[in-house]
Amino acid sequence: MRTPRLFSEQPLLVGTEVVLEGSAAQYLGKVLRARAGDAVILFDGQGQQGTATIKAITRHSVSAQLGTITTPQTESSLQTHLGLCLSKGDRFDWAIQKATELGVSTISPLFSTRVDFTIPTERLAKRLAHWQQIVISACEQSGRVHIPTVNAPTLLTRWVSETVADTKLVLQCDAQSTPLPTTQPHSVALLIGPEGGLTDEEVAAADRHQFQPWQLGPRILRTETAPVVALSVIGAQWGDLSQ
Repeated sequence: MRTPRLFSEQPLLVGTEVVLEGSAAQYLGKVLRARAGDAVILFDGQGQQGTATIKAITRHSVSAQLGTITTPQTESSLQTHLGLCLSKGDRFDWAIQKATELGVSTISPLFSTRVDFTIPTERLAKRLAHWQQIVISACEQSGRVHIPTVNAPTLLTRWVSETVADTKLVLQCDAQSTPLPTTQPHSVALLIGPEGGLTDEEVAAADRHQFQPWQLGPRILRTETAPVVALSVIGAQWGDLSQ
Protein backbone atom coordinates (compact mmCIF):
# COMPACT_ATOMS: atom_id res chain seq x y z
CA MET A 1 0.00 0.00 0.00
CA ARG A 2 1.30 3.45 -0.91
CA THR A 3 2.29 5.59 2.08
CA PRO A 4 -0.06 8.60 2.47
CA ARG A 5 1.56 11.93 1.61
CA LEU A 6 0.21 15.15 3.11
CA PHE A 7 1.05 18.83 3.38
CA SER A 8 1.89 20.25 6.80
CA GLU A 9 2.20 23.94 7.61
CA GLN A 10 4.20 23.07 10.72
CA PRO A 11 8.03 23.02 10.62
CA LEU A 12 9.54 19.61 9.92
CA LEU A 13 12.26 18.76 12.43
CA VAL A 14 13.65 15.32 13.21
CA GLY A 15 12.10 13.86 16.36
CA THR A 16 9.37 16.47 16.76
CA GLU A 17 5.66 15.75 16.90
CA VAL A 18 3.35 17.17 14.25
CA VAL A 19 -0.38 17.46 14.86
CA LEU A 20 -2.57 17.25 11.76
CA GLU A 21 -6.08 18.65 11.92
CA GLY A 22 -8.94 19.46 9.55
CA SER A 23 -9.09 17.69 6.20
CA ALA A 24 -5.71 15.98 6.66
CA ALA A 25 -6.80 14.35 9.92
CA GLN A 26 -10.14 13.39 8.44
CA TYR A 27 -8.45 11.82 5.42
CA LEU A 28 -6.11 9.74 7.56
CA GLY A 29 -8.62 8.76 10.23
CA LYS A 30 -11.89 8.36 8.38
CA VAL A 31 -10.92 7.68 4.76
CA LEU A 32 -7.75 5.62 5.12
CA ARG A 33 -8.62 4.22 8.58
CA ALA A 34 -5.02 4.77 9.64
CA ARG A 35 -3.82 3.37 12.96
CA ALA A 36 -1.10 4.18 15.45
CA GLY A 37 2.20 2.87 14.10
CA ASP A 38 1.36 3.55 10.46
CA ALA A 39 3.75 5.64 8.39
CA VAL A 40 2.87 8.97 6.75
CA ILE A 41 4.94 11.27 4.57
CA LEU A 42 4.73 15.01 5.31
CA PHE A 43 6.05 17.93 3.27
CA ASP A 44 6.21 21.61 4.20
CA GLY A 45 5.74 23.23 0.78
CA GLN A 46 9.18 24.84 1.06
CA GLY A 47 11.28 21.92 -0.18
CA GLN A 48 11.47 19.57 2.79
CA GLN A 49 9.83 16.19 3.24
CA GLY A 50 9.80 13.86 6.23
CA THR A 51 8.70 10.35 7.09
CA ALA A 52 6.64 10.21 10.28
CA THR A 53 5.03 7.53 12.43
CA ILE A 54 1.46 8.03 13.63
CA LYS A 55 1.33 8.08 17.44
CA ALA A 56 -2.31 8.84 18.18
CA ILE A 57 -5.60 9.39 16.36
CA THR A 58 -8.54 11.26 17.84
CA ARG A 59 -11.81 12.40 16.33
CA HIS A 60 -10.39 15.69 15.11
CA SER A 61 -6.61 15.27 14.98
CA VAL A 62 -3.73 12.94 14.19
CA SER A 63 -0.33 13.24 15.85
CA ALA A 64 2.80 11.84 14.23
CA GLN A 65 6.48 11.82 15.16
CA LEU A 66 8.97 12.79 12.49
CA GLY A 67 11.90 10.58 11.62
CA THR A 68 14.14 11.29 8.65
CA ILE A 69 13.99 14.59 6.76
CA THR A 70 14.93 14.81 3.08
CA THR A 71 14.88 17.42 0.28
CA PRO A 72 13.59 15.52 -2.79
CA GLN A 73 14.53 16.93 -6.18
CA THR A 74 11.07 16.88 -7.72
CA GLU A 75 10.92 20.54 -8.78
CA SER A 76 11.84 21.80 -12.23
CA SER A 77 14.62 24.35 -12.54
CA LEU A 78 12.47 26.09 -15.15
CA GLN A 79 10.21 28.72 -13.59
CA THR A 80 6.84 28.82 -15.36
CA HIS A 81 4.17 31.48 -14.79
CA LEU A 82 0.79 30.52 -16.23
CA GLY A 83 -1.64 33.33 -16.99
CA LEU A 84 -4.91 31.49 -17.58
CA CYS A 85 -8.22 33.17 -18.34
CA LEU A 86 -11.05 32.08 -16.08
CA SER A 87 -13.65 29.57 -17.27
CA LYS A 88 -16.93 28.35 -15.89
CA GLY A 89 -17.66 25.12 -14.06
CA ASP A 90 -14.81 22.91 -12.96
CA ARG A 91 -12.69 23.40 -16.09
CA PHE A 92 -10.45 26.01 -14.47
CA ASP A 93 -10.03 23.78 -11.40
CA TRP A 94 -9.01 20.86 -13.62
CA ALA A 95 -6.56 23.00 -15.57
CA ILE A 96 -4.70 24.30 -12.50
CA GLN A 97 -4.62 20.80 -11.00
CA LYS A 98 -2.90 19.42 -14.09
CA ALA A 99 -0.64 22.46 -14.40
CA THR A 100 0.55 21.78 -10.85
CA GLU A 101 1.27 18.15 -11.65
CA LEU A 102 3.32 19.33 -14.63
CA GLY A 103 5.47 21.60 -12.47
CA VAL A 104 4.04 25.10 -12.90
CA SER A 105 5.56 27.67 -10.52
CA THR A 106 2.92 30.41 -10.45
CA ILE A 107 -0.71 30.61 -11.58
CA SER A 108 -2.50 33.87 -12.32
CA PRO A 109 -6.26 33.66 -13.01
CA LEU A 110 -7.16 36.30 -15.57
CA PHE A 111 -10.23 38.32 -16.50
CA SER A 112 -10.53 39.24 -20.15
CA THR A 113 -13.13 40.71 -22.47
CA ARG A 114 -14.56 37.29 -23.31
CA VAL A 115 -14.64 35.93 -19.76
CA ASP A 116 -18.37 36.25 -19.15
CA PHE A 117 -18.54 36.11 -15.37
CA THR A 118 -17.07 37.82 -12.34
CA ILE A 119 -16.20 36.79 -8.80
CA PRO A 120 -17.94 38.92 -6.14
CA THR A 121 -15.49 40.60 -3.79
CA GLU A 122 -17.02 38.89 -0.76
CA ARG A 123 -16.39 35.47 -2.35
CA LEU A 124 -12.86 36.09 -3.57
CA ALA A 125 -11.07 34.83 -0.44
CA LYS A 126 -13.12 31.62 -0.49
CA ARG A 127 -12.39 31.06 -4.18
CA LEU A 128 -8.65 31.62 -3.65
CA ALA A 129 -8.65 29.15 -0.75
CA HIS A 130 -10.44 26.65 -2.98
CA TRP A 131 -7.83 27.00 -5.73
CA GLN A 132 -5.00 26.78 -3.22
CA GLN A 133 -6.39 23.52 -1.86
CA ILE A 134 -6.57 22.09 -5.38
CA VAL A 135 -2.91 22.97 -5.86
CA ILE A 136 -1.93 21.48 -2.49
CA SER A 137 -3.77 18.24 -3.25
CA ALA A 138 -2.04 18.03 -6.63
CA CYS A 139 1.34 18.46 -4.89
CA GLU A 140 0.45 15.72 -2.39
CA GLN A 141 -0.40 13.35 -5.23
CA SER A 142 2.46 14.19 -7.59
CA GLY A 143 5.34 14.27 -5.11
CA ARG A 144 6.11 17.98 -5.39
CA VAL A 145 7.72 19.66 -2.38
CA HIS A 146 7.10 23.29 -3.34
CA ILE A 147 3.55 24.61 -3.59
CA PRO A 148 2.89 26.92 -6.56
CA THR A 149 1.65 30.42 -5.87
CA VAL A 150 -1.95 31.16 -6.90
CA ASN A 151 -2.41 34.89 -7.37
CA ALA A 152 -5.64 36.83 -7.01
CA PRO A 153 -7.49 37.24 -10.32
CA THR A 154 -6.44 40.26 -12.33
CA LEU A 155 -7.10 41.84 -15.72
CA LEU A 156 -5.27 40.24 -18.63
CA THR A 157 -3.99 43.60 -19.86
CA ARG A 158 -2.53 44.35 -16.45
CA TRP A 159 -0.92 40.92 -16.19
CA VAL A 160 0.90 41.16 -19.53
CA SER A 161 2.22 44.61 -18.60
CA GLU A 162 3.57 43.52 -15.20
CA THR A 163 4.84 39.98 -15.85
CA VAL A 164 8.59 39.52 -16.10
CA ALA A 165 10.14 36.42 -17.71
CA ASP A 166 13.02 35.46 -19.99
CA THR A 167 10.58 34.07 -22.57
CA LYS A 168 6.95 35.16 -22.98
CA LEU A 169 4.48 33.14 -25.05
CA VAL A 170 0.83 33.67 -25.95
CA LEU A 171 -1.16 30.83 -27.48
CA GLN A 172 -2.75 31.91 -30.76
CA CYS A 173 -4.36 29.40 -33.09
CA ASP A 174 -4.71 31.89 -35.97
CA ALA A 175 -1.24 33.44 -35.99
CA GLN A 176 2.10 32.46 -37.41
CA SER A 177 3.81 30.54 -34.64
CA THR A 178 7.18 31.61 -33.32
CA PRO A 179 9.60 28.67 -32.93
CA LEU A 180 10.69 28.06 -29.37
CA PRO A 181 14.16 29.47 -28.70
CA THR A 182 16.94 26.89 -28.72
CA THR A 183 18.62 28.55 -25.73
CA GLN A 184 17.02 27.38 -22.51
CA PRO A 185 15.48 30.24 -20.51
CA HIS A 186 15.34 30.35 -16.73
CA SER A 187 11.73 31.54 -16.71
CA VAL A 188 8.72 31.36 -19.04
CA ALA A 189 5.42 33.26 -18.94
CA LEU A 190 2.56 31.55 -20.76
CA LEU A 191 -0.68 33.35 -21.64
CA ILE A 192 -3.79 31.30 -22.49
CA GLY A 193 -7.04 33.00 -23.42
CA PRO A 194 -10.69 32.16 -22.69
CA GLU A 195 -13.11 29.97 -24.61
CA GLY A 196 -13.94 32.74 -27.09
CA GLY A 197 -10.29 33.56 -27.66
CA LEU A 198 -8.41 36.81 -27.19
CA THR A 199 -9.65 40.05 -28.73
CA ASP A 200 -7.51 41.98 -31.20
CA GLU A 201 -6.85 44.56 -28.47
CA GLU A 202 -5.64 41.88 -26.05
CA VAL A 203 -3.39 40.33 -28.68
CA ALA A 204 -1.95 43.78 -29.38
CA ALA A 205 -1.36 44.36 -25.65
CA ALA A 206 0.49 41.05 -25.37
CA ASP A 207 2.58 41.93 -28.42
CA ARG A 208 3.52 45.33 -26.94
CA HIS A 209 4.91 43.56 -23.91
CA GLN A 210 7.01 41.07 -25.88
CA PHE A 211 4.69 38.06 -25.77
CA GLN A 212 5.46 35.92 -28.83
CA PRO A 213 2.63 34.08 -30.64
CA TRP A 214 2.81 30.30 -30.29
CA GLN A 215 0.62 27.68 -31.96
CA LEU A 216 0.23 24.11 -30.72
CA GLY A 217 -0.42 22.28 -33.95
CA PRO A 218 -3.26 22.67 -36.47
CA ARG A 219 -6.15 22.01 -34.08
CA ILE A 220 -7.93 24.36 -31.68
CA LEU A 221 -7.56 23.22 -28.07
CA ARG A 222 -10.01 23.91 -25.28
CA THR A 223 -8.97 26.43 -22.65
CA GLU A 224 -8.45 23.66 -20.08
CA THR A 225 -6.54 21.41 -22.50
CA ALA A 226 -4.17 24.08 -23.79
CA PRO A 227 -2.16 24.57 -20.56
CA VAL A 228 -1.61 20.81 -20.21
CA VAL A 229 -0.26 20.51 -23.75
CA ALA A 230 1.74 23.75 -23.58
CA LEU A 231 3.39 22.94 -20.25
CA SER A 232 4.18 19.43 -21.49
CA VAL A 233 5.92 20.79 -24.59
CA ILE A 234 7.80 23.42 -22.59
CA GLY A 235 8.76 20.80 -20.00
CA ALA A 236 10.06 18.48 -22.69
CA GLN A 237 11.95 21.29 -24.44
CA TRP A 238 13.49 23.02 -21.43
CA GLY A 239 12.31 21.42 -18.18
CA ASP A 240 12.62 18.12 -16.40
CA LEU A 241 10.21 16.20 -18.66
CA SER A 242 13.12 15.78 -21.06
CA GLN A 243 15.13 13.82 -18.49
